[in-house]
Amino acid sequence: MAKRSFPLSRVYGLLEPGPVPLLSTAHKGRINAMAMSWHTMMEFEPPLVGCVVSSRDFSFTALKTTRECVLNIPAVELAQKVVACGNSSGRSVDKFTAFGLTPEPASLVAAPLIAECHAHLECKVVDTRLVNRYSFFVLEVVQTWADLACKDPRTLHHRGWGAFMVAGETIRLPSTMK
Repeated sequence: MAKRSFPLSRVYGLLEPGPVPLLSTAHKGRINAMAMSWHTMMEFEPPLVGCVVSSRDFSFTALKTTRECVLNIPAVELAQKVVACGNSSGRSVDKFTAFGLTPEPASLVAAPLIAECHAHLECKVVDTRLVNRYSFFVLEVVQTWADLACKDPRTLHHRGWGAFMVAGETIRLPSTMK
């Protein structure tokens, strides 16, 4: 197998972190949803998620101020709505109305769940030490909801520049993790 040099600007597409969630926030009477592809699991228990929310994003101020959000996990059927959320700003668009998303109350945070998504992670910001330098927030998942009827959902994975991969077949291998 011959390999060639690969552009550094495209490394992201090789290491994409996982499914694209819709991060929802609530601040000053406004709810918002943004597509987010820069995130990583940091710890199993309590579940910690590290994520980048740019200071240019409308959601940044809400997340930094309220210190809470919901990571809503959509399946491929919501691809067009996810991309629409990612290509617009909550400063000028009510994304729930514009893109037909249904807000539902969360149990432990003010940010809404997005009803059309198959799973929801209610989160509280627990570490902001890297926010000023990298826009990197550490979130603790404090409540999780999932549609248990949705087995092996086909999630979207951002590859960069408008390209997405859809999760495919699930395989199970022996593991010593409990």
